[in-house]
Amino acid sequence: MQLTNYELYHETKSHTTPEFPYNTYLCSIPLDFPSVKLHWHDEAELIVIKKGEGIVSVDLTEYHVQTGDIIFVISGQLHSISQFENRTMEYENIIFKPHLLKSVGNDLCFEQFLSPLFSANVTSSVAILKGTPLHNTVSAQIEAIDSLCDKKPKGYQTAVKGHLFLMFFELITHGSTSLLPDRKGLDKMKAVISYVEEHYAQSITIEEMAAYCYFSKSYFMKFFKEHMGMSFVTYLNDYRLEVAANMLRATDDTVLTIANACGFDNLSYFNRSFKKKYSITPGKYRR
Repeated sequence: MQLTNYELYHETKSHTTPEFPYNTYLCSIPLDFPSVKLHWHDEAELIVIKKGEGIVSVDLTEYHVQTGDIIFVISGQLHSISQFENRTMEYENIIFKPHLLKSVGNDLCFEQFLSPLFSANVTSSVAILKGTPLHNTVSAQIEAIDSLCDKKPKGYQTAVKGHLFLMFFELITHGSTSLLPDRKGLDKMKAVISYVEEHYAQSITIEEMAAYCYFSKSYFMKFFKEHMGMSFVTYLNDYRLEVAANMLRATDDTVLTIANACGFDNLSYFNRSFKKKYSITPGKYRR
């Protein structure tokens, strides 16, 4: 069974059209889905909290966000969205490809100011909190863009690009910008979670993952826990259980078939683990 794009770690499907690589859509957690798992993609992304509160993680740093807050995710950054306690969060996703803002040929504005940002050579403000001067100016540009995309007057695309330029002017001139630390650790984590995505149905051992990363077993366990805040075994089981939950909702396969397809060779252990995570048995979860 193939997971939806939101449930893949490295999203390969484009969110935008080639003609105008900009898109926006509204989501709600947990009404639309329980969470948006850790993933990355080539587009830049703005996450605008419209109502409620939740947790947004960017490059494994968690931000507790509330109504009005904005999170800026550059191309290739690991990010996820999850529920805070039992609260509901409604948010707007704004997705666009960086080359939308690049002219043909030599482009001083893009190469000198935007490219370093989008290529992760520097980082700007990730969390743009409501009530700050930067938030007021950035949110004004987003509201103008949303209005244009809703009404779609002739030539609205040109105005959308103009507001994006103004927004990044604010981020570059008034946001906190600094050199990014070495991303080798994050890139290694991308490799690990991609491996789990591709092989979760099979047996995966810590020794195997350590060898995959060219680490010793002890260093791999320490490395993974420092980055993810949990052991690799806990992470692997949690991922398998979430895949199983998706399959329970989307298919008529038996619980045993789903357990086996998700890497659990012991049905009793699967049932206990599932109930511990979701506070309900797999059979009742499906109803």
